[in-house]
Amino acid sequence: MEEKREGMLPAPSPDITLPSCSLAQSLWALFTSSLAISLVFAVIPFCHDVKVLASVMALAGLAMGCIDTVANMQLVRMYQKDSAVFLQLPVPMAVLMLLSKERLLTCCPQRRPLLLSADELALETQPPEKEDASSLPPKFQSHPGHEDLFSCCQRKNLRGAPYSFFAIHITAALVLFMTDGLTGAYSAFVYSYAVEKPLSVGHKVAGYLPSLFWGFITLGRLLSIPISSRMKPATMVFINVVGVVVTFLVLLIFSYNVVFLFVGTASLGLFLSSTFPSMLAYTEDSLQYKGCATTVLVTGAGVGEMVLQMLVGSIFQAQGSYSFLVCGVIFGCLAFTFYILLLFFHRMHPGLPSVPTQDRSIAMENSECYQR
Repeated sequence: MEEKREGMLPAPSPDITLPSCSLAQSLWALFTSSLAISLVFAVIPFCHDVKVLASVMALAGLAMGCIDTVANMQLVRMYQKDSAVFLQLPVPMAVLMLLSKERLLTCCPQRRPLLLSADELALETQPPEKEDASSLPPKFQSHPGHEDLFSCCQRKNLRGAPYSFFAIHITAALVLFMTDGLTGAYSAFVYSYAVEKPLSVGHKVAGYLPSLFWGFITLGRLLSIPISSRMKPATMVFINVVGVVVTFLVLLIFSYNVVFLFVGTASLGLFLSSTFPSMLAYTEDSLQYKGCATTVLVTGAGVGEMVLQMLVGSIFQAQGSYSFLVCGVIFGCLAFTFYILLLFFHRMHPGLPSVPTQDRSIAMENSECYQR
């Protein structure tokens, strides 16, 4: 009887199965990167040479990039359609908690893991199948190992994909390029903008602006956790992008008012806070999510933070403080434009682009369990 019952269990989906070895490596990479960032900021006050400081900051950037890529990729792989709720985690505490629950900490042994096993997770997310798993095509059978991070970028997996598949990746990355670039540029230059004319805010008062900005980003990320369970990711991204544009327009209109500068700074922090995880969840809904897609989005966001800070800094120095808000309006409008294009390509996207035509009908049946 037990053998019969075991044979009736559906095979775990290859998109859900996550080997403990791969999970352990990812969690240790997150923990090491978080520790490296803490050590870097402890060493910064002792750096008396610009070259040493640049090397130390480069190490911090490398660790932050590792955290962004690995953490978001693992969250999407583990939680699939429910990943939008879990995309905000204090990283060090969450990593230690996951290490403990998966019994990967030798110093804290547990009797049994608290997280669901791969088989149990597959049972919860997949309906019973009529046919045996061995009758499915090899693409939908379970595999002992997980797919490589860049397996979806291979030419054989992209063969036959519609142009909308690539357009969704590109436009989503461009939206994050603008929004994450605005986050870095605003936090870097809002102090310089405040102390320059026409505002001429005191240095002590202007110093509160970056702290206010990051404080409301933290608050926005906390608030987005319960909101993301009740609101679609596409709606959240739309509200965020429109809010950024409106806030910059208000700051531009009332550019001589210090009160509006503080209110606008807090508003920008709220709207920019949840844009990245919401966009990640939205593209997950649009595509059969792979690690390659996560890499494209994280790369777009990281390049945007680097490029827009350099661009805004050079324009700020050449054209004056007023150009700071003008750049914000332009980049915000570009983010909104790219998001409209993303919606357009999503509407035209047939779905399941990486599946060959002869297997698409079977894939559609297997993907019904992921639809909300």
